[in-house]
Order: sequence, then C-alpha cells, then structure tokens
Amino acid sequence: MFGLLKYFLYLLLVLLACLAIFIYLNQAPDKSVAELSQRWAQPPSQFINIAGMNIHLRDEGSKSDLEPIVLIHGTSASLHTWDGWVDALKGQRRVIRFDLPGFGLTGPDPDNNYSIEHYADVVAAVLDELKIQKCVLAGNSLGGYVSWATAVRYPQRVSKLVLVDSSGYPFEPESVPLAFTLSQNPLTSVLLKNVLPKSLVARSVKNVYGNPDLVSDELVDRYYELSLRQGNRDALKARFNQTLPGLLVDKINTIDVPTLIIWGAKDKLIPPKYGTQFNHDIANSELVVFDELGHVPHEEDPQSTVLIVKQFLQEHKPDQS
Repeated sequence: MFGLLKYFLYLLLVLLACLAIFIYLNQAPDKSVAELSQRWAQPPSQFINIAGMNIHLRDEGSKSDLEPIVLIHGTSASLHTWDGWVDALKGQRRVIRFDLPGFGLTGPDPDNNYSIEHYADVVAAVLDELKIQKCVLAGNSLGGYVSWATAVRYPQRVSKLVLVDSSGYPFEPESVPLAFTLSQNPLTSVLLKNVLPKSLVARSVKNVYGNPDLVSDELVDRYYELSLRQGNRDALKARFNQTLPGLLVDKINTIDVPTLIIWGAKDKLIPPKYGTQFNHDIANSELVVFDELGHVPHEEDPQSTVLIVKQFLQEHKPDQS
C-alpha cells in the first residue's frame, strides 16, 4: 500500500513538473498597444477616440465616395483580415475598416459591454465620427452579425449588405476552434490569461480554413500577437458570454436592402445551411457558395470572393448625385 502511494506521489510530481515546464515555455504576458503598433499599425492606420475607446481604423480610397464600404471582422480577428479585399476595392471605392471593441489594437470596451446592440451602436458612432450618412456594410462571422444588426437598428445608414459566413442565428457547429472552447472554460481561461501556446492559435486558425495548408506563419503571428493586446483575452471571454446568437433574429426579415451572402461550403463553425437561412429570410438577397473555402473565405481566397462583391456592387450602384 505504501509503495502504491509513493508511485502516485511520484507520478503527481512528474505531472506537476511537466505542467510547470509547459507554462514556462508558453508564457505570453499582455503586450501594450505601443509595442504592437510598431508592426500592426503602420500607415494608413490611425487611432480615433470613439465611444470611449481609441479605435484602430484604416480609411482608404476616394473620399468623394458618398457610400463607402465598411468592413467588419469576426471574433479574434482584426481589420487586417480584409487586406485582400481592400487592395482590390480601394482603387474605385472608399473602404473603411476598424478593430471591433475587444479585439485587435482597439482592445476592451471601457464598460465591458459586448452586446450585439452595443456593437451596432459603435458602428453607428464610427459613421458619425467620419461624417458618413450611408454605407455598404460587410462583415464576416461576428462581423456579419454586427453588420445585419446595424441594418436592423439603423436602417437609414445602410444601403447594401454583404454577409460572409455570418453568425446571428442559434447554430450548431460541426467543429469549434480550440482557442474558442478554452476561452469559455473557467479553469483554462484563467490559465490562458498569461499562457498562450502559438501552436494553439495555429490550430484554431487552421480549423476555420477550408485548406489549412494556406495558413502561413505570418498569419498565425498576426492572430497570436494581437490576441496578446492588453485586455483582449478577458474581453474574448466576455464577448462569448454577452454576444449571444438568436437576438434580433425576428427582425432579419425587416432588412430590405440588396444583400449579398457569401459562404464557404467547408465552414465547420457555422455550416452552409445558415447561409441558406439568411437567403430565405432576407427578401432582396442572393447567396454564393464557394465549394473549397471555409469560415473566412474573404481571407482564404480574397481574389475570388472580392470578384463576386465587385459584381454585386456594379449591379447595385449607389446614387452619387
């Protein structure tokens, strides 16, 4: 009996030693905005004080465009996710993108408010600050939810919608990025406050790609480093608790602006059937499915997906008079 107890104590010590080594090797303390900005806020980035936050924003293209395109990223992403689309659009249109509260370089909301209504209010506040009366609003995942919620709450501010693998309906994922799961667990979320293996981030990003081989080291670096922005890890947990799917869904059928719905057929987080649901519930909408792409088709294949956006915008030209 004594020998068995010694064995279990030895095993426990080994496990504790392994855990200590793991924590030591994967320490990831918060980083300041100043430190991260050296790499991730190069021109044309700017910081604008809106809704009590220094919002990280990029405003590119022709300022004479009366209906700019505003791009809203998803959970744990940043404005950089739209680089490919912006490169293709800014020659003809004004394109604005910013880091949502809780993510990127914008960081936490001062009131810890991550309700979908508040996110929509922040979009409206950005439009007010930039003196934009009406815009084309495009968003991916959480950003899609924010986009259509803004169209519901501020219909006069949105001329067209582009929803890219949008959330909003209560959904049943086929697979969830591991980092999302761990951030919602009370024990592991405490551990991840100061520990974050880059391999965990890489695995989570690959989970949302149709072709994981397209996930580069630089892409992983971006997701990893921006998650370390001071306060972002706590904000992620709060966002999952507060930005709940299902809110405002009874208002989706009130959206009457031209709407383009883009979906990746290999999306395991929000399966394609939800794209079909949006297409059914928004009368003036069209659905385009990309067979080989995943949850972030705009990032995985910006060239192919932005062509569909350009065609949509050409068919629904704004009144610039």
